[in-house]
Amino acid sequence: MRSKLFVPGARPELFAKALAGEADALSLDLEDAVAEERKAEARAAVADFVAGDAAMQAAKLIIVRTNAPDSPHFAPDLAAVVRPGVTLLNLPKVESPQALLAAVAAIEAAERTNGVTHPIGLLVNIETPRALAGAAQIAAAHPRVAGLQLGLGDLFEPYGIDRADPRNVHAAMFALRMAAAQAGVFAMDGAFAMLDDDEGYSEEAHMARRLGFIGKTCVHPRQVALANAAFAASEAELAMARRIVEAAQAAQARSRGAFVVDGRMIDLPFLKRAQALLATAHRAD
Repeated sequence: MRSKLFVPGARPELFAKALAGEADALSLDLEDAVAEERKAEARAAVADFVAGDAAMQAAKLIIVRTNAPDSPHFAPDLAAVVRPGVTLLNLPKVESPQALLAAVAAIEAAERTNGVTHPIGLLVNIETPRALAGAAQIAAAHPRVAGLQLGLGDLFEPYGIDRADPRNVHAAMFALRMAAAQAGVFAMDGAFAMLDDDEGYSEEAHMARRLGFIGKTCVHPRQVALANAAFAASEAELAMARRIVEAAQAAQARSRGAFVVDGRMIDLPFLKRAQALLATAHRAD
């Protein structure tokens, strides 16, 4: 997941274009990108999209960022978008293991109601000082947590922390990366809001790559190429992806949903990432 493109949930006219684009993952946003009066409209649009054949068959990770678990929008978000076409739910404003576990209980109930048989993974935003201090415990609170995502805007701006100073960015990235490593989950870099500053975006992306992050969020399609370049897959990663896809075909023939490749248990999120890596490499050729 080198690049994760945010798509506002209230802009369904952008969904197909984003799906056909170069981003490895789409993050359909029901939170910050949607005005309060359009929440229900966005929820319905995203629900229709993730239930459709295009999303179900896409060689991309389909992610939905819900509203915060303590908001009145969370329950209707889950009722609408907890569907088999969703790879990950991106949970904002989670600050403790207890809050994470409460969200998981609600997600499990929505899965039972909607007939989702394969548990949906979680990408948890770490965007407050409290969340950063407890990030490892949040990530380890439940096996559904696949990764942590750093939100520097929310983490820095309220406290006057200068994002232009790379030392500040490195400190936050390193803290989150160590928390993710402790919990055994991946680390994803967050958004960069300055759309006309390609150099600044790339500098953060390369710093994240050096720290072991798997990719960076994009808030505009023009940033996708920058993220893809910074997190380009190595030949070893592509070879692993080929083995995963080949093993998936064999597992499907035996009606198995999970399988082992090189000693690692592989299921749908890993398969989709492998498919996305290979599709991206094919397009580059």
